[in-house]
Amino acid sequence: MSENKQDFNRRDFISSAGGSLAAMAAMMQALETRAQESEGKDASRRTDDSTPPIKIGLVGYGPHGREIARNLAQLPSAPLVAVADHYGAMQRRAKREHPKAASFDNFQDLLKDENVEGVVIATAPHDHKEIAVAALKAGKHVYCEAPLGGTVEDARAIAKAAAANPKVNFQPGLQYRSEPQRQFMFPFMRAGAIGKAVHARTQWHKKTSWRFVSPNAEREKLINWRLNPELSPGLVGEIGMHQADIVNHFLKLQPVAVSGFGNTVQWRDGRKVPDTVNIVYEYANDFSLTQELTLANSFDGEYEVMHGTNSAVMLRGAQAWMYKEADAPLIGWEVYARKMPHYGSPGVVLAAGATTLGKGGKKLYQESTFTQSPLFYSLEAFAYNSHQVRSAVEDFLNTFGEADAETLADYLADQLGSTNSLLPAADATAGYQANVIALKANEAVMTGKRVEIKPEDLTV
Repeated sequence: MSENKQDFNRRDFISSAGGSLAAMAAMMQALETRAQESEGKDASRRTDDSTPPIKIGLVGYGPHGREIARNLAQLPSAPLVAVADHYGAMQRRAKREHPKAASFDNFQDLLKDENVEGVVIATAPHDHKEIAVAALKAGKHVYCEAPLGGTVEDARAIAKAAAANPKVNFQPGLQYRSEPQRQFMFPFMRAGAIGKAVHARTQWHKKTSWRFVSPNAEREKLINWRLNPELSPGLVGEIGMHQADIVNHFLKLQPVAVSGFGNTVQWRDGRKVPDTVNIVYEYANDFSLTQELTLANSFDGEYEVMHGTNSAVMLRGAQAWMYKEADAPLIGWEVYARKMPHYGSPGVVLAAGATTLGKGGKKLYQESTFTQSPLFYSLEAFAYNSHQVRSAVEDFLNTFGEADAETLADYLADQLGSTNSLLPAADATAGYQANVIALKANEAVMTGKRVEIKPEDLTV
């Protein structure tokens, strides 16, 4: 329901551009209109303080749960009113850090709290299914961290439960789908500005062990699920899936097979989950995507780069550059855009939230106004979209009374989709498909075999 509906084709883009700066300026402004509506507003946000709040309950207060809580604290539209964690130390920490929030030692009691309107699930993937399905049935809006589940069956059960409960908003934690820089690039990439897509490459380099310690042996085993091959989706499921998903989303492609391999290079502490992996995705149109992920070295960080016959586009955090081929056709606007030397070439800067014209109207001034993390924008979209869904459901019930789930879902898709009134975010189907692709890739890494991805595998 909250899937971004924008789509463009190359002919429409070039025709509308007409070689003019004005057309590009319009595209640059399209996704940040909300952020500039009020004077003096925090430009890094897309919503303002007048957005009706969705009261949030957080399940899981480990390191990622605490990061979620810190981001929620910056969103007036998503006040944290309850926290649930079954581990006493985490529950006590949540009480200290959020004294106004109710505290629970199990998620079932949190779901019974009528003050909780939306639930953010920040537990291990193998625990997601029970919590997500129960929350949806309880009538709560649900944000479920990605991957949705530790198995295909769990992910499918969550996606089906989301479809069966259209009165509430469900959003998987595919953060890049909501991040403004990548959303700004969405129509640009769909317009075919790179020409024919040839190849993409993503990388994630960060030297960190992934191991947590605890004075309690049972607790230590529990919190190190990422190092347990029976529970962990590996680096490709925890990290790589986000980058692969955004490439597939931009180019409207789905892989047909994946190969990979991995090794434990740095952290030889008895773990069975590789700390360094390489993956190759195959596509029916001869396109390919390669990924390299490591916990052994931090050099060069993380980025995605997509190569086409006319240009390559690199996205790194909140920045993006386009590198044109010498024989690429001139669209027009890029001659005015700011250039930045990067990787030895003068890349055209593509920045979301940029001021479109400098003084005199001759130059593009491109410094992104969106400086928060992808997690922040994903949670912002969840809160805003949950409010929109809630309002649309109330309008439907007041006008037509009760209806079956399919009729209500059709109404919401028409009302919210046609008016483009939602902030960009992934939906349950996207979450399921990204989950399956990642699990197939992890299977390839762990077995060293080429694994096919069939169309039926990606059907909920």
